[in-house]
Amino acid sequence: MSIILHGVPIGGGIAIGRAHLLTQSMDDVVHLVLDDDEIPAEQARFDLAVRDTRKQLELLWGTIPENAPAELGAFLSLHIMLLSDPTISREPRELVESQRCNAEWALKLQCDTLVAQFEAIEDDYLRERKHDVLQVIERIFKNLGGHSTELQIAEDLDEDTILVAHDLSPADMVYFKDASVAAFVTDVGGATSHTAILGRSLDLPSVIALHHARELVREEEMIIVDGQQGVLVIDPPASVLAEYRRRQRNWVEARRKLSSIRKTDAITRDGTPIELLANIELPQDAANVLESGAVGVGLFRSEFLFLGRDSLPSEDEQYEAYRAVAEATRGAPVTVRTMDLGADKNPRWLGHGSAENPALGLTGIRLCLAEPLMFRAQLRALLRASHHGKIRILFPMINGLSELKQALVQLEYAKHELREEALPFAAEVEVGAMIEIPSAALVVGSLLKHVDFLSIGTNDLIQYTLAIDRNDDSVSHLYDPVHPAVLKLISHTIKTATKAGKPVSVCGEMAGDARLTRLLLGMGLRRFSMHPANLLQVKQNVLDSHLDELGPQAGRILRSEDPDRIADLLQQLNAGPGA
Repeated sequence: MSIILHGVPIGGGIAIGRAHLLTQSMDDVVHLVLDDDEIPAEQARFDLAVRDTRKQLELLWGTIPENAPAELGAFLSLHIMLLSDPTISREPRELVESQRCNAEWALKLQCDTLVAQFEAIEDDYLRERKHDVLQVIERIFKNLGGHSTELQIAEDLDEDTILVAHDLSPADMVYFKDASVAAFVTDVGGATSHTAILGRSLDLPSVIALHHARELVREEEMIIVDGQQGVLVIDPPASVLAEYRRRQRNWVEARRKLSSIRKTDAITRDGTPIELLANIELPQDAANVLESGAVGVGLFRSEFLFLGRDSLPSEDEQYEAYRAVAEATRGAPVTVRTMDLGADKNPRWLGHGSAENPALGLTGIRLCLAEPLMFRAQLRALLRASHHGKIRILFPMINGLSELKQALVQLEYAKHELREEALPFAAEVEVGAMIEIPSAALVVGSLLKHVDFLSIGTNDLIQYTLAIDRNDDSVSHLYDPVHPAVLKLISHTIKTATKAGKPVSVCGEMAGDARLTRLLLGMGLRRFSMHPANLLQVKQNVLDSHLDELGPQAGRILRSEDPDRIADLLQQLNAGPGA
């Protein structure tokens, strides 16, 4: 019987093949009550499992294939670093003593606590770090029980093999990087999980968050993975199989054509150059930016340098990270967003308690201004790195002119300190403000007098404008990038910046959505920043577009407030003149 499951699409096209089930789930944990004299030995057993886990991950890190994506080493390094986190390496052994329980049960208790904390985080990327913690804990569990931590993947897999797993960790990726597999699917994960990021980097058709795939799929069963639509088809009938084979051929041909424009300048049919940039999270990501066809980094989320660690990174440590990105991009622009921490992204070393409504709490630029020494250390590091490349500084979550002016005062103070210390930096480093709060979009004219550029963070702008948490299943269907209110705020920001002669970019998911490329072009956008995997399709749409024809069509969409009418007009925009 054919079954269709829907999950989160990661991309990579369409794969048709036979399922290979990965049996890597943990055994059920039994709660044992210990005598007092048994506790020290149990704690020693836990410590040994942690040490063994570290050795295994370090060995894997040293055997990463040369052709593996750069992200793989970075994520393995993160897993090794997580083993030093006291919430994983120390608190479970303390629970062994306080609860007089076995190490497995203590680790389960701590795991449940950590998962609950991550589930409360608003930010997509950070909430998905839950899976990294779970993957590390799972390895410790297996070492406690003497089970193999390696994936059991057959050596003689056919090229059409599709891996079906409950979850896949970066360490698991090492094992099947060189295996002949066509695709993978998992029960868990999110669009910003490391599994998703690695799936995009490996360019394999993949779908995650399918929930029950591991239970429903049988070994060697024929399945279809549609990484574009997020669909898994189990035991497809002949008619469906034929249709997907046709789609697969079309996808392969389209990708072949797209690869030919990687080094082509992004210029519209009427000769207007468009700037296509890449979003990155880690310094290691910078190595592949130019290779992807991007002309620079439009958003480097610097807060990830501050997370998953026990202490604040020093100014010198930050400087080296920013310098590495600047040098890796060989003079191309690198826009670094200052740390977007606080409330829902609250490192232990920061000392701020949790907030009832994290998205509206002490976060972004508010936290930076509340912690001026920490903020200024980052600004100093960024300024010093600007001596080695074209660094741009971007302030997040600006809600109006007052916050922006305070941030600029801190920047000038940092410059003054560096001059006093005779440390070199680019005195004319460009500074920008992120427009992700409706208030900032409405008063954008006043902000433009004090910045060199703007960046529209559409992910948060949509959520704040519509009061929608897209991660809440009960209301996520209301998350709408083309809601008329959202489009009006974006259009107003673009038009105001253009009139002021200041560049403006979109760095949220809308920038990488090829369905919206022509709409944004018609609204006047000339700078896009996105995940590198989306860049070539967006570039193709740019090359196929004629701005004189897109403007009037985009105008009709902006004048409409009827969702059905907007959907029809958007379809016409993508299919009609200018396409």
